[in-house]
Amino acid sequence: MKIAVSASGTDQSAQVDPRFGRCQYFLIIDSESNETEAVPNAAQTAGGGAGVQAAQTVADHGAQTVLTGNVGPNAHRALEAANISVITGVSGAVSDALKAFREGKYKAVDGPTVQSHFGMSGPGKE
Repeated sequence: MKIAVSASGTDQSAQVDPRFGRCQYFLIIDSESNETEAVPNAAQTAGGGAGVQAAQTVADHGAQTVLTGNVGPNAHRALEAANISVITGVSGAVSDALKAFREGKYKAVDGPTVQSHFGMSGPGKE
């Protein structure tokens, strides 16, 4: 299974970015081989529609699950339409988040955790 993690850097030592649509990178991680691909988030600076664009990016890379801090309503709908499960409330190092995920410590959410445009003011500023 491929897992997409919103991240502030390009490897598993990076911190999980609390923003989905406007994170710096998505780390696409193969859960079996632990192979990691860092994908710059082109939607990070989008004027609008960042969540939907970000959802398309992770879908295009074959992700089946997303680990992130928060997800807005448009991104959640787009991920749901792509049959990608969404796990929010994730923080700390990506490597620690993956370990907790593998141990079953996270549960998928049924809806958005923030309102539209949450990430536009930067991480942790809302």
